[in-house]
Amino acid sequence: MNKIKQTSTGREGKKNDLLIKIKTKNSGGISVDIRSKVMSMFGGKIEATVKETLKILGVQHCEIEVNDEGAFDYVIQARIEAAARRLYDIKGPGCLPERKVPPRKPEKERLRRTRLYMPGNNPSLMFNGGLFGADCVIFDLEDSVAPSQKDTARVLVRNTLMSVDFGEAEKIVRINPLSTEYGRRDIEMILPAGPDTLLIPKAEKAENVTDIEKIMLEIEKREGIKYRAFLMPLIETAAGVLNAREIASASDRVVALCFGAEDFTADMGMQRTLGGKESFVARSLLVLGARAAGVQAIDTVFSDIKDTEGLIENTREAMTLGFVGKGVIHPSQIKHVHAVFTPDPEQIEYASKVVSAIEKARKEGSGVATIGSKMIDAPIEKRARRILSLAEALGLFDKNK
Repeated sequence: MNKIKQTSTGREGKKNDLLIKIKTKNSGGISVDIRSKVMSMFGGKIEATVKETLKILGVQHCEIEVNDEGAFDYVIQARIEAAARRLYDIKGPGCLPERKVPPRKPEKERLRRTRLYMPGNNPSLMFNGGLFGADCVIFDLEDSVAPSQKDTARVLVRNTLMSVDFGEAEKIVRINPLSTEYGRRDIEMILPAGPDTLLIPKAEKAENVTDIEKIMLEIEKREGIKYRAFLMPLIETAAGVLNAREIASASDRVVALCFGAEDFTADMGMQRTLGGKESFVARSLLVLGARAAGVQAIDTVFSDIKDTEGLIENTREAMTLGFVGKGVIHPSQIKHVHAVFTPDPEQIEYASKVVSAIEKARKEGSGVATIGSKMIDAPIEKRARRILSLAEALGLFDKNK
């Protein structure tokens, strides 16, 4: 006779979530006890979802309690699967939700002005993540998830990727480092769900990228995955900063380097300030490494969500240093960061004049162009074309007009 075991997953009393308690039995089939704020309307549907999920997972005998706060089916399935994986030897992929979001080909060159972080164990925040207009949404399996909840967050993020449409936002998952027991498990479960990009925490050397890429190649071949996900190393230590170019050049999957100020200042034994002077050199070196490798550089988050002026000033500095975007921790920060990284009409008009002047000069057989008394050289042309490219991506400029 097997020893009786029990576990619980999910969060009690939290909107769009539920608390699942499962206790194993040696016989007697499935007994279900449901408490739900929507019991009168959806009690039967919840019970059917519970039993169908357990059937797919191969669980024949157990007692299960459900304390529901309006969770969607894919969340119910995720919480049950995570609990069942703790108690039973679950074979295969588990209980995959009906895929409502088809896989898409990720874009390497795209707007990454904002990356909105969301805890991977919070279904309510993740469900609404695509509504705020961030260029990228990050489902975090690392710092924001307690070790005891890593397994449940992993299943929930997988189901969310398959079930929720985030529009044009880039879907990024921050996995745990391979040096932990969670890293490879994250990749194994998340990659088949179709993320656009994996965010690599605490990247310090090229091997941190190539080791993950090898695992991705194995999974892509085994699962027949059509589209390759990209990689975004997060630089959070002195070693990572000094190896920025090496890390950025480690794979053609790398699309950007990101800076993490909290861990960096901790690694350096410094106190982080809102002004960020203590990380100025590190941020500059990261941008140089990224640019030298031909990838984007994205700045750290600004942690005071009430200090709008400080956010704007910090973002302007980031743009001046060469960053193309910034992490955000609250939806209210998005519009302010976007405003800084969006060229104004005067910049667009001048850039258009620069490009028109240089193209006219070349048609006339001259390599020199001027606007008024100012000569247009290669750096000015390059900067102008970059502004127009950004303006075109934002729908602010049409090169065919």
